[in-house]
Amino acid sequence: MESKSLNQAPVLTLFPCLKPPNKTLLFHQICVLVITFLAYASFHASKKPPSIVKSVMGPTVPSNSTQVPNLSDAGWPPFNGTRGTHLLGEVDLAFLTAYAIGMYFAGHVGDRIDLRLFLVFGMMGSGVFTILFGLGYWLDVHVLGYFVAVQIVCGVFQSIGWPCVVAIVGNWLGESKRGLIMGVWNSHTPVGNIIGSIIASGVLEYGWGWSFVVPGLLIIFVGIFVFLFLVVTPEHMGFLHPGTEIEMSMETENVENVRNVESEESNLIESDHSDSSSAIGFLEAWKLPGVAPFAFCLFFSKLVAYTFLYWLPFYIRHTAVAGVHISHKTAGLLSTIFDIGGVLGGIAAGFISDMIEASAITSILFLFLSIPSLVLYRVFGSLSMLTNIALMFLSGFLVNGPYSLITTAVAADLGTQSLNGGNSRALATVTAIIDGTGSIGAALGPLLAGYISTRGWNSVFFMLILSIFFAGLCLIRIARTEIQEKLAGK
Repeated sequence: MESKSLNQAPVLTLFPCLKPPNKTLLFHQICVLVITFLAYASFHASKKPPSIVKSVMGPTVPSNSTQVPNLSDAGWPPFNGTRGTHLLGEVDLAFLTAYAIGMYFAGHVGDRIDLRLFLVFGMMGSGVFTILFGLGYWLDVHVLGYFVAVQIVCGVFQSIGWPCVVAIVGNWLGESKRGLIMGVWNSHTPVGNIIGSIIASGVLEYGWGWSFVVPGLLIIFVGIFVFLFLVVTPEHMGFLHPGTEIEMSMETENVENVRNVESEESNLIESDHSDSSSAIGFLEAWKLPGVAPFAFCLFFSKLVAYTFLYWLPFYIRHTAVAGVHISHKTAGLLSTIFDIGGVLGGIAAGFISDMIEASAITSILFLFLSIPSLVLYRVFGSLSMLTNIALMFLSGFLVNGPYSLITTAVAADLGTQSLNGGNSRALATVTAIIDGTGSIGAALGPLLAGYISTRGWNSVFFMLILSIFFAGLCLIRIARTEIQEKLAGK
């Protein structure tokens, strides 16, 4: 009983009226979705500033560009030299490599300790080190090692977020319509990017340091909110796990049902003591069917998504639209169109996956359609602002669809599949494997873009298209199995 009370959110102790039977399971499921949505949106909001400030810190742009008052293109040493884009890519690599490596350990740890406290720990650390990066502006730091070191530690703290929120949501949701629900929920990633872009671009004119400090304070504030309100599992509230709960109508809620619930709870409490020991091992999780193909697919998908995340504002700033180079602030705000497309793309991918019950087929469809969309964006995006916005939206819609689907519904399904006995203790581990492998690609993408962009942006887009093609190839075998099952079912 003591461990159970420690796991409860403080607000539930202060306000017992929020506990059952005063509040239903549905009420708490919605609360968990909202709280974890805000938590991970704040993670991505604090992850966005490096892409916004690249055009200010990096090499200069052509002299005929439109400038924003109180801003100059002098850059920030050591990033304003001829190797500026290389160094900016290396800073991204430092963060994302630490993020990828940390993801594997975070998932392993997350399956064994209190997810609420672990998540809050990651949020607080991310906030502090995001602020420390921004302080380099006022402290007049021009040492590459400082920015690299801060980003390495920040990446480790950031890696805690994703395995935690997916495991918590997986604990509360059943299998029904998981793709659609998690597609909507996973819009926290582009929503967080949008919020981060708006905040970082909005305060950029006061000094690039503010573009880090404000998002850093935001994630700390949301972390306090998560600590107070988040409940990790339905068992902590006295509910049955959604995967084992028998649906009961209001008419049958009688004394016999109460006894059934009490007996189930006693079984859950007994099994709770063996949860940590039954948590699946790292190598065992890799061997679960579907984990490796989806992990490698995400490697290539996330390489593309994070290249856009870290370099799209810089690309827009340095590519003339209708013959005019737009300002730093406008480039940052315009890049949110890609993320707005990503919101709808993630929801659409989840809906289609639920409708046809084939996540691999859905992912391949989005991936292969995104190839011509990227070609069109590169070739025709500079013709006018309207075509730029339309093609950027389409690219975001198609690129983020499978990325969203794989990191949420697919990871949750694989983490609780029948071969694992439906054991939710594998959720964080499987999620960490899939997203951790994807994060290695995410680390390589921005780094390669920083080097390849010096040869021309056509080379960068060729890299992105090639990555999408390989991502689709990773799922061919699973998609073929899904098609065979559909035909056999008919």
